[in-house]
Amino acid sequence: MSTNSKNSDEFDPIEMMKGMRDANMDAWAKMMTSMVNTDAYSGASADMLNAWLSTSGPFRKTLETVITQTMTALNLATGDDFIRMGERFTNIEMRLDDMEAKLDETLQQSRAEK
Repeated sequence: MSTNSKNSDEFDPIEMMKGMRDANMDAWAKMMTSMVNTDAYSGASADMLNAWLSTSGPFRKTLETVITQTMTALNLATGDDFIRMGERFTNIEMRLDDMEAKLDETLQQSRAEK
């Protein structure tokens, strides 16, 4: 006979702890779901978000200024530099498209005259 067979009457503390954990997590999930589905919770969350946004605005602006000055002092490209470069590339691409269209038109006219 095998000595590894378990008797159903044995006390298993791990299974008991797993059952307590599962029951606790279910209760916690139900309580949190009922709490976050209230108007009071959504109002409090909105108030906290508005307060955080209003207080972080000046800090963010100061941080952006310091970063821009630092990058300029280190002779590195800033976000604005990349935006301007992208606008220039777009302008160059549009001009090349216009030139290509005019070249195609000129080629068609020269072929039609032959």
